[in-house]
Amino acid sequence: MDTEHALTAFDALSQPTRLAIFRRLVKIGPEGLPAGEVAEAVNGRQNTISSHLAALTRSGLIVSQREGRTIRYSANYKAAGDLVAFLLEDCCGGRPEVCAPLVTNLSCLQQSATEPCCD
Repeated sequence: MDTEHALTAFDALSQPTRLAIFRRLVKIGPEGLPAGEVAEAVNGRQNTISSHLAALTRSGLIVSQREGRTIRYSANYKAAGDLVAFLLEDCCGGRPEVCAPLVTNLSCLQQSATEPCCD
């Protein structure tokens, strides 16, 4: 990921409703949600949610798929991973002990929500 693409992604996430949408779609998983359910999930009106969905789609953080008259949105996990990798590209200057807490937190993302993590 280059700097320009990262800035576009950060810009998309810098608005509270868009951040809530992205986090909700990440939580839902690859099956995603129809636009109407996205609006309900973040207590938004469909007309304003569509502009937020468009911004997130332009950033590459979410993708859409048409299903008849419905558009289903889901998180683009590769793009999200690329953004995290961009942030951590030069992490710790070769000192793994400094990065240990960060790596622990990232590994917690792989555990289910019911398991205790990262005490």
